Amino acid sequence: MSTEFRNFLALPYDELEELNLQAKADRANRVSIDEIREKRIKYLTDEKRIKAVTVLFSDLEGRLHLLDYDKKFLLGSYENLTFDGSSIRGFTAQKESDLRLGIDWSAFYWVPADVFGTGKVLVFGTVIDKDGSAYSGDLRGVLKNYSDKLYKEKGYTLNAANEIEGFLFAGRDAERKFHETGKFEFINTGGYYHVLPLDPLRQFIDTAAEVQRAMGFQNEKDHPEVAPSQFEINYGYGEVVAAADQIQLYKLLCRQIANNMGYTASFLPKPVVGVNGSGMHTNVSISKGKTNLMWDEKGQEKLSKFGWDFIDRILSHALDICLILNPSVNAYRRLDPHFEAPNQIKASATDRGSMVRVPIGNSRSMRVEVRSVAPDANPYLVLYSIFKTGIDGTKAKIANLRQAQRYLPDHIQKAIADFQSSEWISTIIGSGVQGRYADLKQASADRCPRELGTFVKPAEVQFHHEIYNQSLWNDF
Repeated sequence: MSTEFRNFLALPYDELEELNLQAKADRANRVSIDEIREKRIKYLTDEKRIKAVTVLFSDLEGRLHLLDYDKKFLLGSYENLTFDGSSIRGFTAQKESDLRLGIDWSAFYWVPADVFGTGKVLVFGTVIDKDGSAYSGDLRGVLKNYSDKLYKEKGYTLNAANEIEGFLFAGRDAERKFHETGKFEFINTGGYYHVLPLDPLRQFIDTAAEVQRAMGFQNEKDHPEVAPSQFEINYGYGEVVAAADQIQLYKLLCRQIANNMGYTASFLPKPVVGVNGSGMHTNVSISKGKTNLMWDEKGQEKLSKFGWDFIDRILSHALDICLILNPSVNAYRRLDPHFEAPNQIKASATDRGSMVRVPIGNSRSMRVEVRSVAPDANPYLVLYSIFKTGIDGTKAKIANLRQAQRYLPDHIQKAIADFQSSEWISTIIGSGVQGRYADLKQASADRCPRELGTFVKPAEVQFHHEIYNQSLWNDF
């Protein structure tokens, strides 16, 4: 079809970066939502080259969903956007399916046309129940409400940054075809930090980094990881909801860029036995005004008592939240001590086998790193459970809590049992969401052998990316 008469928005990367950084600053400075909404609506009205607004939301398991609304329709109906919640795994039952989408105008992104298509902008949505209240299964909304409440009541700003590892495999749809091939094919065997400048993995990393920069991620460093064909692209700290949004965008843009290049970006925690798996190390801190509450120059490892109490509560509830941090059968392959796996329920400044690490920091950068997080976890649920537990949890009466010889489960069945019986989980997310989440994880676990064995099974790959599609289930 001819494109001769089309004039859709396609901005240069430097202009995209400038727009996204300004939007990010407005968000960080908590500019009034009314002011931001007015500004965005005026922009959409005036910018004739935009054809559609993509609204993003995540299901209970953290899978990202995208809805394209015609721009003119959205401008006239943004307060009454409905969708069928029964079609989303973990959301409403068929008999009570109608849900609404609210627009979080502060979470607005201009995107590169060569990755996301021309004439589009992105904005995150909030799921609203039929009675107008926040929907309990929308963990983004839960996280946002909790963050806003702490800021209003205590002046706390919750900060997070995630180091998200992934693999780049040969061919498109490598996960979808795993039941046929039984293996993933590396496109690079260079290893940690080591790759030729124009190697396919380096080209992928460079391209993804350019897109992140254009979207205002404020990149820090990127490199090949320890395992063959493994990558990590790091970016700066952000307020907790924005940080979780960036995790979703990071995985989305990596998948699309890989697909454009004829590859597959995979965020399975342990897709290949015998090499290091992929984690999503989660760095968190809490500030009040300009003060980092995690910092104490005289504290142990320069971490404040507030920070150590935060860690103690995480360690106390480690088994309660394990299924949240490691939500798939495949994730428990990663918790293998032979591959620097953080499977020990303890805290350390140096031991990378510890669930929690205290990195070197200063008054600005001091933080707590939760290492036992898989890259396929729901980022909103992960960050909510870590902050809620670290701030409001209880401390167990365990001698030498921070160095006790305790371990995370080595199989999802034990993690599900701990999650289902946890009073703490029921307290922080409600028994209804607790039950629905556990049921989804149990259904997935029941498709797999109870023993992991030495080979990745096709059913472990199920539900990643396109694989959750109903038409493919019987292939696994």
